[in-house]
Amino acid sequence: MSGNSAGRAFLGSFTSAGGLGVTAASVDRETGALTVLGSTDAVPDPSFLAVVTRESGTVLYAVGESAPGVAAAFTVDGDVPTLLAPAQAADGDAPTHLALVANHLVTANYTSGSVTTLPVLADGSLGAAASVLRHEGSGPDTGRQEAPHAHQVLADPSGNWLVSVDLGTDSVRVCALDPATGALRLHGETALRPGTGPRHLAFHPSGALAYVLGELEPVLTVCRWDAATGRLDVLGETPVLPEHETAGEAVRTYPSEVVVARDGRFLWTANRGHDSISVLTLDESGEKAALVATVGCGGHWPRDLTLDPSGQWLYAANEHSGNVSWFAVDAETGIPRHAGSVEAPAVSCVVFG
Repeated sequence: MSGNSAGRAFLGSFTSAGGLGVTAASVDRETGALTVLGSTDAVPDPSFLAVVTRESGTVLYAVGESAPGVAAAFTVDGDVPTLLAPAQAADGDAPTHLALVANHLVTANYTSGSVTTLPVLADGSLGAAASVLRHEGSGPDTGRQEAPHAHQVLADPSGNWLVSVDLGTDSVRVCALDPATGALRLHGETALRPGTGPRHLAFHPSGALAYVLGELEPVLTVCRWDAATGRLDVLGETPVLPEHETAGEAVRTYPSEVVVARDGRFLWTANRGHDSISVLTLDESGEKAALVATVGCGGHWPRDLTLDPSGQWLYAANEHSGNVSWFAVDAETGIPRHAGSVEAPAVSCVVFG
């Protein structure tokens, strides 16, 4: 492997829009800088990635946001990620997100409005889809919410539950996953305000709260999470942009990602259209969020926002300008300061491993 061995990052991108596929980069921990090492287009439109360290080594997982959708596993020993085995069908269209839960990979299939589980085999590769759970419902935005659109899946901090965020139904579903069979059982569903179009969710470090970011309306919904019962309850909403900047805006804003600081003091959102990163403070309880600043994202259409493992650097994947920008996070204010960027055509996400 060449480049700085201090750290590695992996970038997903849309090959259908000129992206390079899955890209490996070295990370300079002192400056936050990324240096591209190599790429592979072995999977179409690998829009979201996840990294897992196993006894046998590090494995990178990707969804292929295509129709039909796929999921794949890569080894990352060299500068160019290499497929462990041929990609597996996700049994759903346009998977946009994935999570590793109970030795299964779970995909959120946006167009199909479903969630699929695939077993992770002994070598880290994927088996054929084990189960598909289809969402039901719709929302008031007839252009975007005519049907379910699962946008994110993730394990709760306890590891006992899987949550799926559905933009089309204005809801978050809580499921239990059978580790033996991969079958998903719907445990409960929490309704959010109609028309907000929830996209992504992030948990507070305490594990007792969750923050759901709307895509169709720039609002953050704060929820209480009870891991013992698998219950998610809405506490309130906070706008993620100043009202005077959204009223009568010529370009509509579509927030994309929410990130919580590791100490639970700050929360950031990426805002496409507004092309900004919002900074919100969280009170000691984590139940109250307040918008304190917005800064430019360093490009156009920030589809993803990611903290590095140290929590000192924030990375924005700017899809339409084709670059990843990094920011030094002020430890006292939480406000990011732009520090650099690297070219990455049609980039969609950044993960570290």
